[in-house]
Amino acid sequence: MTHALEYNSERSHLIIPEYGRHIQKMVEYAVEIEDDEERNQVAKAIISVMGNLNPHLRDVSDFQHKLWDQLFIISDFKLDVDSPFPKPSRDVLEERPGKMPYPQNYTKYRFYGNNIKKMIEVASGWEDGDLRDALILSIANHMKKSYLNWNKDSVEDSVIFDHLRELSNGRIDLKAEEEDLSQVADLLKDTKKPYKKSAKKSHRNRNRKRH
Repeated sequence: MTHALEYNSERSHLIIPEYGRHIQKMVEYAVEIEDDEERNQVAKAIISVMGNLNPHLRDVSDFQHKLWDQLFIISDFKLDVDSPFPKPSRDVLEERPGKMPYPQNYTKYRFYGNNIKKMIEVASGWEDGDLRDALILSIANHMKKSYLNWNKDSVEDSVIFDHLRELSNGRIDLKAEEEDLSQVADLLKDTKKPYKKSAKKSHRNRNRKRH
């Protein structure tokens, strides 16, 4: 018995490709069944096969619900069977999701990062006291370090205080004459490691051992 070749151009579009063409043909066959009882039995058999193709999802909650939803989607919502779950809606499926809120940041102060902005928000809401003062100074020092890493080798503390005031909408106002931030050398000493120097030292140590 010979089978006629089926060209890709003649095949229907795979609605959920991971299930393959055989499952889709089974669903298309079920749609055409006129007898309600037989159509329901075939639908349950298809669900069983779809479940066997996804054994890793058996422990996932609502696994059966997901399979029935996919069955209706594969049928292009044409399958008329008794589902144990509410039938999905084409309108809901095709509805575009809302825009995801992206973290906001000041464009000209992007080098500080959004974590600093969040810390500033937290500090702004704290009551006055030693803890708030310590957190604000920690934030300011981190801002200074970020500024130096991104921009140049030096920066006046007053510049950091101005940025902090702006980012906090005026709720945090440090005075350069009242507060001193860490020195540039202290902030950057951990980021500038003398790799070449340490390599030469280890080379000298190896030579000493030989002699």
